[in-house]
Amino acid sequence: MRVVRPKAGLLLALALPALALLAPLPARAAPAPAERTLADIKARGHLVCGVSPGVAGFSVPDGQGRWTGLDVDFCRALAAAIFDNPEAVRFIPQSSAARFTALQSGEIDVLARNTTWTLSRDTAAMNFPAITFYDGQGFLVRKALNITEVKQLDRATICLQQGTTTELNLADWFRTRGLTYRVVTFANSEQTLGAYESGRCDAYSTDQSSLYGERLKTAHPDDHVILREAISKEPFAPAVRQGDDQWRDIVAWTHYAMLDAEEAGIAQDNVERMHREALSPDVKRILGLEGTYGERLGLTADWAFRIVRHVGNYGDSFARNLGDATPLKIPRGLNAQWNQGGLQYGPPIR
Repeated sequence: MRVVRPKAGLLLALALPALALLAPLPARAAPAPAERTLADIKARGHLVCGVSPGVAGFSVPDGQGRWTGLDVDFCRALAAAIFDNPEAVRFIPQSSAARFTALQSGEIDVLARNTTWTLSRDTAAMNFPAITFYDGQGFLVRKALNITEVKQLDRATICLQQGTTTELNLADWFRTRGLTYRVVTFANSEQTLGAYESGRCDAYSTDQSSLYGERLKTAHPDDHVILREAISKEPFAPAVRQGDDQWRDIVAWTHYAMLDAEEAGIAQDNVERMHREALSPDVKRILGLEGTYGERLGLTADWAFRIVRHVGNYGDSFARNLGDATPLKIPRGLNAQWNQGGLQYGPPIR
């Protein structure tokens, strides 16, 4: 089946693999002084975390301005490790276009905003310490079109958000298969979804995790479906400035500690008991009862205990923000533990 072309008269731009349409990457900057970030955070008394202005399940403010989501939990985990206080963090929403400049300028300490780790970004004076969510680019379509595979979008019109990797992914995928399409781009997700709902395009393409939330915003969610097929790899990772290995290690091992805690059976609802009993060597090392692992990071011995007590392990956070008990109901999939068929793997704390 081929999708019928949209009505004539719409202002549609032909899809081109134009790198210039993507948000510009900052030029390589001089490395920051070694081990400066943690000291600055401690002196300030709180962490400054850059997050998305609003992606369901990842970073969303409520009516009282309190942020929730998987990325938000990660920032709170960092604050818990440093201050023993998950509230010692200030969230600054960042657009796709401004996020890297905010990091490089020092406006934020860490960028935790559904950002894909790529080579060009990794070599633009940024480091991506750990992959916190494995995603892929997908498509939201109307059920009435009876589309089940991406290749059926040949000659379709697709809505996209500017300043992301989605445009190049589309160009690569369709060109490789000899298919054609038209694209309409917009400045933000609200405009993109509005155009899709109004019928300006046949499909809305972005990260599959985001599409779960976008689908719920439509007037009739049951009229739309997310195709199962992904056309790209989108490893989401927090970003930090290059030149501060200590801060990079802290950000990486905060995620790994949440994974290791989950694998060891240490959760938010049992961490106090596990701390008292600490029957296995793994549990003792994770909770700071054996070794000097926290001190090696510039933190206290109980840094991981603080994280789990205040925020939980990775599975706790996933279930609370994205899992079956939430409206999103995103499958764990690639984000399951390595021994459960997924890719999440915490190096050992030892």
